[in-house]
Amino acid sequence: MAAAAALARLEQKQPRARGPTSQDSIRNQVRKELRAEATVSGNPEAPGNNTVQEPKEEGSAHLAVPGVYFTCPLTGAILRKDQRDARIREAILMHFSTDPVAASIMKIHTFNKDRDRVKLGVDTIAKYLDNIHLHPEEEKYRKIKVQNKVFQERIHCLEGTHEFFEAIGFQKVLLPIPDQEGPEEFYVLSEAALAQPQSLERHKEQLLSAEPVRATLARQRRIFRPSPLASQFDLPTDFFNLTAEEIKREQRLRSEAVERLSVLRTKAMREREEQREMRKYTYTLLRVRLPDGCLLQGTFYARERVAALYGFVREALQNDWLPFELLASGGQKLSEDENLAFNECGLVPSALLTFSWDMAVLEDIRAAGTQPDTSILKPELLSAIEKL
Repeated sequence: MAAAAALARLEQKQPRARGPTSQDSIRNQVRKELRAEATVSGNPEAPGNNTVQEPKEEGSAHLAVPGVYFTCPLTGAILRKDQRDARIREAILMHFSTDPVAASIMKIHTFNKDRDRVKLGVDTIAKYLDNIHLHPEEEKYRKIKVQNKVFQERIHCLEGTHEFFEAIGFQKVLLPIPDQEGPEEFYVLSEAALAQPQSLERHKEQLLSAEPVRATLARQRRIFRPSPLASQFDLPTDFFNLTAEEIKREQRLRSEAVERLSVLRTKAMREREEQREMRKYTYTLLRVRLPDGCLLQGTFYARERVAALYGFVREALQNDWLPFELLASGGQKLSEDENLAFNECGLVPSALLTFSWDMAVLEDIRAAGTQPDTSILKPELLSAIEKL
């Protein structure tokens, strides 16, 4: 269900009026290839499947959420945290058969983790292509010596750069060097590629503007009936930076030190402790109690902003145009406009919040002789409601 919902949201966001984009074609082609590969291999866990694997944790049946999952932006597949990099790599490599330029660009930006090194390499390649564009009649600019120091230090060391040169029309050839015994290896631009300067310019812009392909966090949206267990969260270890043993040890040490430090702690010590608390969690599981008692649940990064939760809730509402408020425990109002992260608001690793409509707007609606729909959530979400 989570996979189907993720795929539906992905497809709804695609532009309709102006036809398919290059990203659309990449995504569709990769999906076809991955599905074909899955059919041939008979492997139900092939990278094209939109299935969430069952968690392996002991006692997982009682967890508030089975784990942390991600959506592959190329295939729409739902992936476990430990599958992300391998599955994205597979999807990019498979795309070489249909669009080697786009695939090599994705490889450069995704497979190389040092962003400064990537930028230096990409800027150097762009300089090579600019020289060709500005001086098409000069043969020296169409040849790149592979053993050149700049090429070796900035380009040769990056994954995907050699595939990019070959995809845009360069060929590796051995050329003689004056006053040198043996020939050396060069990338030489073909005549066919030279005759299409617009294509080279377009490929250069693609290379410069590209971003790493990263899996997006799957919200795993769920709707629960009203329950007295709303504030109880049994989280999987995915939500913690610490191991289970480290968490237990830290809880024990903290309980032993509470009395000793309660009087002696300075403001600086308390602030340092709060900072340590905020860094412990990578993700947070949030539930929103609606006016009818139903619960809306989703997974977020601990460092995401409160606005992300407002957007998540608004997507689920029948009347998504009506303004509303979210209250944390103790009645603390969370403002959609504040640039605060969940860990800065104390909403990690889990929290229960309360939803309320903007009363001033409701009064205006009633004064106009109408009433808002009694059903708060969209019907398709209510059809999948669960018991907590």
